[in-house]
Amino acid sequence: MTLVEKIENAGRDGRLLPATVENLRAFLEANLPAWAGASIGELVEREAWAELNDRFYRYLEFGTGGMRGRTIGRIATAAETGDAAPGQTPAHAAIGTNVLNDFTLIRAVIGLYRYTRKHLDSRGIPAKARIVIAHDVRHFSRHFCELAASTWTHLGGEACIFDGPRPTPQLSFAVRQLKAHTGVVITASHNPPHDNGFKAYFDDGAQVVPPHDKGIVDEVNAVPLAELSGYLHADLQGVTTLNRDADDDYLAMASAAVLDPGVFKRAKLKVVFTNIHGTGAVHSLPLLIHAGCDVHPVSSQLEPDANFPTVKSPNPENAEALAQGMALADKLGADVVMATDPDADRMGVAVRTKAGGLQLLTGNQIGALLAEYRLAKFKELGWIPAAGSDRVCIIKTFVTTRLQDAIGAGHGVKVINTLTGFKWIAARIRRYEEQLRAAIGPECDYDALPMRERARLLQEHATFYAFGTEESYGYLPNDGVRDKDGNSACLMFAELCASLKARGLTVPEYLDELYLRYGFYLEGVINLYYEGATGSAKIKRILESYRANPPQRFGDVKVAKFEDFGRQDIYDADGELIPKQDLYLVTLDNGCTFAARGSGTEPKMKFYLFAHAQVADAATLPAVKTETKQLLDRLIQLIEADAKQRAEG
Repeated sequence: MTLVEKIENAGRDGRLLPATVENLRAFLEANLPAWAGASIGELVEREAWAELNDRFYRYLEFGTGGMRGRTIGRIATAAETGDAAPGQTPAHAAIGTNVLNDFTLIRAVIGLYRYTRKHLDSRGIPAKARIVIAHDVRHFSRHFCELAASTWTHLGGEACIFDGPRPTPQLSFAVRQLKAHTGVVITASHNPPHDNGFKAYFDDGAQVVPPHDKGIVDEVNAVPLAELSGYLHADLQGVTTLNRDADDDYLAMASAAVLDPGVFKRAKLKVVFTNIHGTGAVHSLPLLIHAGCDVHPVSSQLEPDANFPTVKSPNPENAEALAQGMALADKLGADVVMATDPDADRMGVAVRTKAGGLQLLTGNQIGALLAEYRLAKFKELGWIPAAGSDRVCIIKTFVTTRLQDAIGAGHGVKVINTLTGFKWIAARIRRYEEQLRAAIGPECDYDALPMRERARLLQEHATFYAFGTEESYGYLPNDGVRDKDGNSACLMFAELCASLKARGLTVPEYLDELYLRYGFYLEGVINLYYEGATGSAKIKRILESYRANPPQRFGDVKVAKFEDFGRQDIYDADGELIPKQDLYLVTLDNGCTFAARGSGTEPKMKFYLFAHAQVADAATLPAVKTETKQLLDRLIQLIEADAKQRAEG
């Protein structure tokens, strides 16, 4: 019996999904390298049907963070591993349509090139399509970077790459700085070591949004597998490697995150920093040192390592990822611990309390603290009116703390809520930039405008973007970059800490000041992981059941309002229609709310919970915190139980 016959028999017996059979047959007929066929053959002989389904039941899709998936299978074949020792990068990325490997990467590059070329042609731009490609420290990252650059140049475009791992925000900046037409960063952010990803950016340095994302996907899907064999060997002739100037330009821009440079002289801030084996040390360390901080890196986590050996997950959202940094901070008596994820677009912190211990902050708390500090500082420096203005905004996602809505209202500025993903924040920044360009005319060199002058002109002709954040530890100080920036975030937070230290105040005390002013806000999150083909079906069932049969109550708490972002017309503070998406916002009759959505970057269903309570005075704040947490914890249990039941149908 041939390999194809065995696969078809498994399909008829229900062991392989119809789509899996179709995609396997297409791969085997595409004249791809011998190792690829050998890998499929080994999995079939081992009757690893679940593994084959997970790898082949679909093609990787673009989500809120681009294309992301496994590069190393749960079952690694001998053909894939080659001579690699345990922990080393295998000889080949896992074969499959639902994994990131040479084949899915090249298809994505070809599709991106053809869409970019059509876009340039439609605008009458004859120049070669220029791309900038960056990569992090993960397995296959450098290989994918070089393969993508080689494919692009062979298609007729110009490609620029860095000489080593660089953070995602630098890629965003470089696209604008080099006037590229598109960009790519090879990263899976904070995912486990077996994952990698492909994030596509457009000419504004932001991740692609409609209609470009759909256009790219359509072009990718039109690329036949048989076309890939001509691009499988990287050739870097004609590829430009960027020099030190690219780093210096980014550092100069990132340093503009500081609003009050003198604060670092007034309060010598002692910082412990960890890049958790990723790219953060390339820029965060020099930024903090140059600002005047006393910086101590965590040496055991300083060197790049695709296995992230000192942590369970290289995610600064997790306390465990900051454990070594916190231990060093206690040893040195440091004021703050900062951590960036592998591609340095996210940042997590632990801060010193009044009692002398260290306290981890959530992404919601960090974002709220920075929003308050920066709006107050902009007023103090005269960048924005003391009374606020509807020509000034902060931008956040619907699933980010409502405390920021209260902060914006308190400062008299506009708060724009977007869908999840920094690409939506960047899309609104682009709108404001285009409004300014249209008002001033062709002589407007937007990127050359000093930040303060840009702020003045935007308030006169459009809207000044003062700050943006999302709950998942992403922050952006200004529009010089169009994606969240962990390096600039370190600098921003260091300025906040230094300012408070000069006042004799700790960060938790400052946070309590916000609660006394705006009310106490507490958030919770539920992550339900469902991997592979069966997991995808469970996520789909939850999403579909919420639409077909919206929840009516959770225990004794009734649902007061149900908003379906996939069906209803919902508008933001600018009067712009929110794009349709499978996002549900549920308001309960006790004042709590929660949002439900499928993750765009990981195989999980996510629920975001929000509670709020008024605070009479400082004496009652501890009791309010306790009562609100108890309420939220009970809701989490009820919502999670309901979701798991829906997942099983």
